[in-house]
Amino acid sequence: MSKQDIKHGETDSAYEAVMDAIVTQRLAPSQKVSENILSDMFGIRRTASRNLIERLIAKQFLVSVSPRVTLVAPLTALEIRQNFTLRKILMPPVWTQAASYVDYDELQAVNEEIKQLQPIEDEDIALQVLKKNKELNLLVYEKTGYPLVLDWARQLEDTAMRIYWLYIKANKRSPYTSEQQGMVLETLRGYEPARIRMAVHDTLTQIEDRVLNTIFSSKQFYTQDLRV
Repeated sequence: MSKQDIKHGETDSAYEAVMDAIVTQRLAPSQKVSENILSDMFGIRRTASRNLIERLIAKQFLVSVSPRVTLVAPLTALEIRQNFTLRKILMPPVWTQAASYVDYDELQAVNEEIKQLQPIEDEDIALQVLKKNKELNLLVYEKTGYPLVLDWARQLEDTAMRIYWLYIKANKRSPYTSEQQGMVLETLRGYEPARIRMAVHDTLTQIEDRVLNTIFSSKQFYTQDLRV
């Protein structure tokens, strides 16, 4: 392995650690972030911290409000609605297109791993469930063969993890079940485009309703930023 490969591996590992902190709100919405803060929290060099900040700003998980102030991107009901809207536009046609190319055994294996992690007993398990769900969805996106679509999908899925974390913390369970996911996968296997589009869209709509109902019925979320 070359030094460059090692450097990229360290950068990717640091990026994942910071994203995990954003998802689980160790770095809370609208919290100030700096090179020193990331270096202290994650034990990474300031140069690496600076590069991570630039990368996360480009991905819109951090926002620069002035030359000296960078914050974790806010998480509001508007961001949640936008995320679901974009995924409901993107996912149904993508899953329909990918249906004839995906490895169904691989997808079912990931879904079984999600099932085995239930019930969600602590934050570590909650994060594992969210990561596995992201992995499953990206396995489908990858089969489209469009790098730009996959890049959009990663950003939407990372934001979805932030959203689902709110639900899990409030309800101690996922907003979707492995059985529900399994039904969507069976629809995908049948390769009936209209049914696939409807199944994916309807599932996202149901999850959105559960998430928003939790937010609007929980006093702890009566703030601009949704924190737990």
